[in-house]
Amino acid sequence: MRITTEISAVQWDAFVDAHPEATAYHAWRWKHVFERAFGHETIYLAALDGDEVRGVLPLALFRSRLFGRFAVSVPFLNYGGLLASGPAAADALVERATAIASEQRLSHVELRHLSRQRPDLHAREHKVRMLLTLPATTKVAWEALDRKVRNQVRKAEKAGLTARDGGAELLDAFYEVFSRNMRDLGTPVYSPGFFREVLAAFPETARVFLVEHGTRAVAAGITIRHRDGLEVPWASSLREYRADCPNNLLYWQIIQHAIGAGLRVLDFGRSTPNEGTFHFKKQWGAEPSPLYWEYILLGGEAPKDLSPKNPKFGAAIAVWKRLPVSLTTALGPHIVRSIP
Repeated sequence: MRITTEISAVQWDAFVDAHPEATAYHAWRWKHVFERAFGHETIYLAALDGDEVRGVLPLALFRSRLFGRFAVSVPFLNYGGLLASGPAAADALVERATAIASEQRLSHVELRHLSRQRPDLHAREHKVRMLLTLPATTKVAWEALDRKVRNQVRKAEKAGLTARDGGAELLDAFYEVFSRNMRDLGTPVYSPGFFREVLAAFPETARVFLVEHGTRAVAAGITIRHRDGLEVPWASSLREYRADCPNNLLYWQIIQHAIGAGLRVLDFGRSTPNEGTFHFKKQWGAEPSPLYWEYILLGGEAPKDLSPKNPKFGAAIAVWKRLPVSLTTALGPHIVRSIP
């Protein structure tokens, strides 16, 4: 078994496309998204048996004075990690990743998985993804919804809200909603360039959804399609329109689109169990499925929590919420590029 970075995009994607456990985020094109949008060094490792690809491990390296030095597979997304056809390839890829971490003086390597792949590694199970099995028709989907959810969709429509979807031409409207919502949450926002790179790299599988009041977007999301599923990794709405239930209309539009495309599963995205977004997604009938973030530790300690839930960021979050959106959209991308 030989570990190399000398592999073509065609070879990489051929292995990923054939592997039953591959995710949308194993695709080679994400390498260019991370490099172009964030400037991160990427190391895409492949395990070769002769000329045959037996496994892959995409890594992005982070070097920050504030947050430290580490690698993630893959950052800014919910899963990715190790993908191998057998234990020999998996072991060899983990061994090489450990050596890279030592050479680069990294504190850890974070592997984001949908299942427990390395019981020998420290793991966190603090997040879940919320999965909804889709029926064959929107009529059946509508009838299966909780009555409260149906009433909230109707309320949005009666308030004059409308929904539509499209491609990169809707990005500016999406970002206006997303950046304002992130400010209101006290969270640094990604640059519009990140989403532009995603839509450019995946024009056939990435889509923008909007809910509008007149000509103003009041809720928005971006979806990623993979095989028979659709994921919503980014979605937001404006607080001042919350009473009109724009989020409900947004997700109902996404469900209708997914069913129309013949998809079987909707992934509502990552949530913390028993928090607000968890309960919002559960009311649609979505069920939690655990995420496993496994760690190669070189410093001996589990990595620090870099999420807004960390009490140490409380004062900074309070200040951030009071800043003008124009300022948070200017400063946010420089901060968030170091928070995977």
